[in-house]
Amino acid sequence: MAIIINIDVMLAKRKMSVTELSQHVGITMANLSILKTGKAKAIRFSTLEAICKALDCQPGDILEYRKDEEEE
Repeated sequence: MAIIINIDVMLAKRKMSVTELSQHVGITMANLSILKTGKAKAIRFSTLEAICKALDCQPGDILEYRKDEEEE
């Protein structure tokens, strides 16, 4: 299972920096970086909600599912 995190795409669309998003959401730059790179194992709904609010988007704009090539 591959969950792709598209925060960079939404940041570009909203012309917002990672620093600004970090401040709006209230999470550290380190944790935001872990999330952006897909290394996070989980995300709290409250954090996802805060990201969506800051970026004015839906969870589906940030999270994307792709099948692993092994599954196909």
